[in-house]
Amino acid sequence: MKILVPVKRVVDYNVKIRVKADGSGVELANVKMSMNPFDEISVEEALRLKEGGEASEVIVVSIGPAKAEETLRTALAMGADRAILVETEDHVEPLAVAKILKAIVDSEQPGLILVGKQAIDDDSNQTGQMLAALLGSSQATFASALELSNGKARVVREVDGGLQTIDIKLPAVVTTDLRLNEPRYASLPNIMKAKKKPLDKKSPADFGVNTAARLKVLKTEEPSGRKAGIKVKSVTELVEKLKTEASVL
Repeated sequence: MKILVPVKRVVDYNVKIRVKADGSGVELANVKMSMNPFDEISVEEALRLKEGGEASEVIVVSIGPAKAEETLRTALAMGADRAILVETEDHVEPLAVAKILKAIVDSEQPGLILVGKQAIDDDSNQTGQMLAALLGSSQATFASALELSNGKARVVREVDGGLQTIDIKLPAVVTTDLRLNEPRYASLPNIMKAKKKPLDKKSPADFGVNTAARLKVLKTEEPSGRKAGIKVKSVTELVEKLKTEASVL
């Protein structure tokens, strides 16, 4: 069984985000980029399933600029078998990503697609669900544990009320949460080997997908600073301030 893992190149989670002076977006020049943390967890889980004999091949896919090759090389260094780069300079929205991934799934026929539940740059949390809808396949979101057996997947997922365990049929789309695993570090020998591995390069046009943005960003602003909290002496004073100052009651 093949496992397909989409990975996205995003601003590293340790970097403090800065808004451009003209408010047109986030400053990306000379900023450290890395693999989206949720996607890194997906890669790790796919590798563990392969090492456990549940999968024969792990394929990673990235949709983005030429520099996204670095992200794919990281996944290859972790242990992925093949990489596909769908190169475009457009800002690709979740629906277009899902359409491209559907075309790749139709071609590769993986038994499981592991998708990070969201990207830390736009926080859309849409691609996995849209992909499952386009494929007409089973899906499970926010997985914190995953087990495969007899053509089914048992997924423990995080919900508002705690944990929920569901069984779904393969092929399926599973979106991964932070508590699923702890991703491994790539060894130096594997990093060197990954630099020499070939990439399968495509473009959105190869899949007949239009990546033009449907949404327009009017302005980007930094969030306003939070006001310091205060202490109150009684419940009565608390209720009064919620009414008069916070205007929430």
